Amino acid sequence: MPAVTLLTKPGCHLCDDARPIVERVVAAHPGVTLTERSILDDDALRLEYAEDIPVVLVDGRVHSNWHVDADRLARAIEKAEATA
Repeated sequence: MPAVTLLTKPGCHLCDDARPIVERVVAAHPGVTLTERSILDDDALRLEYAEDIPVVLVDGRVHSNWHVDADRLARAIEKAEATA
């Protein structure tokens, strides 16, 4: 099943806006996992994504950054489910 990762950092208001959207979309797809990671906990993530958070990854590939479109994320998950 697909895996969704939300890259965030504490105090990020865009992350706070994105989180409930991602959680709602993932909840509508049983079996899809959601992991949230702070870029502050990983030097490589911090260097790569410091200016782009929040970042949503679907199966390890960047799906979106800054803002999350629920319909677009749902389509990406459905596509990943179809190829899994």
